[in-house]
Amino acid sequence: MMRLIVMGNEKGGSGKSTTAMHLITALVRAGHSVGALDLDLRQKSLFRYLDNRQDYMRRHGIQLPMPRRLLLEASTLDSRAEAEAEEESRFAAALVELAGADYVVVDCPGSYSTYSRLAHARADTLITPMNDSLVDFDMLARLDPASGAIRGPSVYSEMVWKARQARAASGRRPMDWVVLRNRMTMLDARNKRRVASALDELARRIGFRLIPGFSERVVFRELFLSGLTLLDLREADPQAMSMSNIAARQEVRDLVRALELPAVSVAA
Repeated sequence: MMRLIVMGNEKGGSGKSTTAMHLITALVRAGHSVGALDLDLRQKSLFRYLDNRQDYMRRHGIQLPMPRRLLLEASTLDSRAEAEAEEESRFAAALVELAGADYVVVDCPGSYSTYSRLAHARADTLITPMNDSLVDFDMLARLDPASGAIRGPSVYSEMVWKARQARAASGRRPMDWVVLRNRMTMLDARNKRRVASALDELARRIGFRLIPGFSERVVFRELFLSGLTLLDLREADPQAMSMSNIAARQEVRDLVRALELPAVSVAA
């Protein structure tokens, strides 16, 4: 049965597309058929990443793991209700067309949209990357500036909560919500400790799993133009043999393991 993995939050620059691309590569390399949807209809960062990958393969005469991707378009209808209905129909049709895949990875925009709402409602695994800062924490919950206590969930967290309730009411398997801490620095800092403490408390209150993501490394930005991921670099490639890149590649493998996806294994 197809499993829908959604990269979602309502803030840009958190590493959704980079995480999606590395996860897609890991899944295909593990022998799974994978579909891809990019719901950021303006930026299309994930699909631009895949375009760069296709160009790299053409220039070097090689084949690399690729997903099957479908392009969705925004409705141009004037009526809001009719536009939403048309986009709901297009999204449902895309999932039907990708039904033969083991996994479908969906990259959502950093803002609310009809497509994003639909993806969250259907997500089997929801991955919410966030930069390791109190600015990004505000996307999940509101903090008291004086005490640091959690005042309440954010609008985004409430949307996820409603999606989980709807899944439970329909009898579908529960959504696995995973919050991913990206761009973590190696230095101990007061801000880092405050984020960790607040996330631990919020995870208990609203029910998500907290796992480490990717550290702040230049290589994640450098690979975009070539369309490569750390899992594509071979040991014969000098770029792959730096200590920083070896550590980064291990972070990718650790992330895939922590997601606990069915029938997915990665090499140590």
